[in-house]
Amino acid sequence: MAAEQATDGYLFDLYRRYIGEPEDRTDVYVGFGLFLGGIGLALVGLLLFLWGNTYDARTAGYVAWVGPAYALAMTALPVTMLGIVVLLPSERRMQYASIAGVAVTIAAIIGFLVAYPGDWNGYGNDYTVPIIATYAVGLAAITASTGAALIAHYLDMAQQADAVAVEADDDDDEPELTDDEIQQDIDDAMEGVELSWGGVEKTEHKRLNFSSDDLGDVEIDTDAGTTTTRSSGVDQQVAGLKGLKGGETKQTTSSSTVDDQTAKLKELREQQRAEELATADEESATERVTKPFEGLLNRVRSLVKRD
Repeated sequence: MAAEQATDGYLFDLYRRYIGEPEDRTDVYVGFGLFLGGIGLALVGLLLFLWGNTYDARTAGYVAWVGPAYALAMTALPVTMLGIVVLLPSERRMQYASIAGVAVTIAAIIGFLVAYPGDWNGYGNDYTVPIIATYAVGLAAITASTGAALIAHYLDMAQQADAVAVEADDDDDEPELTDDEIQQDIDDAMEGVELSWGGVEKTEHKRLNFSSDDLGDVEIDTDAGTTTTRSSGVDQQVAGLKGLKGGETKQTTSSSTVDDQTAKLKELREQQRAEELATADEESATERVTKPFEGLLNRVRSLVKRD
């Protein structure tokens, strides 16, 4: 997905990135126009100067190209500096001082074009010194206003940074809670909530007790009548938490009831009794078979003793 473009255009995006939020749309357009225009004038002046040096010095072709090159170079610097002052969120008086300085430099440049080359640099009336001095005064005024605008901008940024740092320090100065205060808050929150061991309320139950003799020979399935419950959603988790608080009790019903267990025990006891009766019948049958022989032996023993 393409990045979202700034609604006000690329120039406003640059302004917000490197300077800040613009106060006036006109200042943005005029400031960037002057700044970029000054750079453009310097480049054009450089090209004219290089082309003019292809001619012999002080010839008509040389003067025709080099004179405008000097004038453009002298204009580029104050115009670029004026663009910086307009772009920065400076006071109006600084902008007025910069405009006045640019006006003085423009007057000096016009004087240069009139004097060059007949009254320039030792020729004719030689207005070189007055023109350079006038240009220097105007350039000094615009340089001072530009420097003041830059300093004011940096001071404003420093104040904003200090304000942010102070707010951060105020946030850090908030008192920290001690362990006792935290425990007190927990106790206050849990007040009125009744929980027993394991988080389950105490209930009455009927239980069956079995002796080891009755169940010695019986295998009991420990998994019978038990179910495994797994939570599969947020609703079940919430229901579990409510159960911990004592508000709701989750009941799990075994598939095997007490009556079923009692029936099984009765069946077990009847089976044991049947086995005991079968054993007794076998013993009695054995006695009936061996009893006549035991009587005959007793008689033989008595006769032998008499002899």
